[in-house]
Amino acid sequence: MTKQFKWLSTVAILAATTAIPAMAELKYENNSGGYVLLYGQFDPVIVSVDDGEETETRLLDNDMSNSRVGLRLMQPYGSNEFMFRFETGLGLPSTATANQDGTNTEGWSREDIRHVDFSLEGGYGKFSAGQGSMASDGAAETDLSYVGTALYSFTNDENGAFFYRGSDGILSDITVGDSADNFDGARRGRIRYDTPDFNGFSASIAYGQNILSSSDDDDYYDIAISYGNTFANGVEFAASVAYAVRDFDDSSGERKDTIASGSVLLPNGLSFTAALGARDDTAEGASDPDYWYTKLAYEGDWIRWGKTGVGIDYFDGSDFDSEGSSTKSWGIAVVQRIDSINTDAYLKYRNHDFDDTVDFDKNEAWVLGALWQF
Repeated sequence: MTKQFKWLSTVAILAATTAIPAMAELKYENNSGGYVLLYGQFDPVIVSVDDGEETETRLLDNDMSNSRVGLRLMQPYGSNEFMFRFETGLGLPSTATANQDGTNTEGWSREDIRHVDFSLEGGYGKFSAGQGSMASDGAAETDLSYVGTALYSFTNDENGAFFYRGSDGILSDITVGDSADNFDGARRGRIRYDTPDFNGFSASIAYGQNILSSSDDDDYYDIAISYGNTFANGVEFAASVAYAVRDFDDSSGERKDTIASGSVLLPNGLSFTAALGARDDTAEGASDPDYWYTKLAYEGDWIRWGKTGVGIDYFDGSDFDSEGSSTKSWGIAVVQRIDSINTDAYLKYRNHDFDDTVDFDKNEAWVLGALWQF
């Protein structure tokens, strides 16, 4: 099969996947104000990665927002609201596992479970327990731009497992994912408390463990504060800040992350987003990386299909993988909403440049994808 035929085949598969009519909401209500909601999404992408010498093009599931299905159950009890949520990824071949050596096609595992989450919410706030988001999850990714569907502060979704290639043509053991991170929080088996909203401000605190991994017995705890508001002149603003600690079970030390992000959206469609973070790792031999990130974006209703978003961003990191290293990354993307099929189609280019004690070729990626939700 020729490369041209492979490319045309993957384009045809992607087009067929996204040409799915919009579905009615799968929501079933009872007589006491409760409901059960079934939901999900598919996010296929064609990814083409150039490591400076070879180009790999594949049809994969986008790890940025992977294909998944879920169930949400809500039942009011007086002034309280009980919620149960189950959600799992589908275990499709993912951009997170694809590199020059191939793609992991082993399918679904328990680590694809995203939520098995119980919560009770009232005037006192919200208590949560089970597999779900820690307090710092999303604190580095506050983003009001529409192009954030494809372009945001975590820059490694499309090619994070690919190895950098040295100037001598030999692949290193350093991946794109090793060279950059936004330190955003994760999902864990945890207990969590969220305060009520106070004039746009809210806070949360959580403690958890990685119950989906048999090799991770570390303790995780974090705290976050967020703010969001739309002002009288139509300007939207949102921001988050979080502090997270990973306490290693082998008594080798702690890893402490401080992250923050903010975004402003103007009535004319122009937006500006920024994020930054720093890590303090006391484990022997660990580096203490830091980064800053910015994005300029614009959105508007240019065609009848739906909203269009465009943006360009830049990531600057230091001391990732080893002390003294430097990471530069920039990207540009366009996202087109197709209201009739509840889909966001997107095209993105991402460039990674990593400098260490040796010279590496730049790693470039093109991504063509579509996120369909039901």
